[in-house]
Amino acid sequence: MEKYVLYFNEIDQFDLPDVGGKGANLGEMTKAGFPVPQGFCISTAAYRAFIQTSGIIDSLLDQLEQLKHDDLERIRTAGKQIREHLAQVPVPDEIKSAILEGIDTTGKDKAYAVRSSATAEDLPTASFAGQQDTFLNVCGKEQLLDAVKQCWASLFT
Repeated sequence: MEKYVLYFNEIDQFDLPDVGGKGANLGEMTKAGFPVPQGFCISTAAYRAFIQTSGIIDSLLDQLEQLKHDDLERIRTAGKQIREHLAQVPVPDEIKSAILEGIDTTGKDKAYAVRSSATAEDLPTASFAGQQDTFLNVCGKEQLLDAVKQCWASLFT
């Protein structure tokens, strides 16, 4: 079973496929002794497991893939439909439990940042930085779970 949550002190540059560039760098800085607040990354395995719980995501993605790159209105509509669908998909219990354990470990009374850390965010041939929504000063378990889901869905903005 893949890990759904990885703490900064567990992460290094080799975890880029699991936590993205920001996550890998936070892990590297933590291990190097920089003053990084305690935190954790939610892995790409968690995102994949969440997406797979949707009964229709494959057909929605197939519809999106069929659109021409310059048909912006249909792309916008398809993206909105996917985001709305994902907002209705419940986070699986095992992912929810891992995230809640992460909060309990790093601080229930802390504020969190929820943001994407794409595994292919800044490449020599493309940049995707800043395309997903970011949520800052997120306090509370339910608010954090909601922000995670919104961040995941914002991939289709």
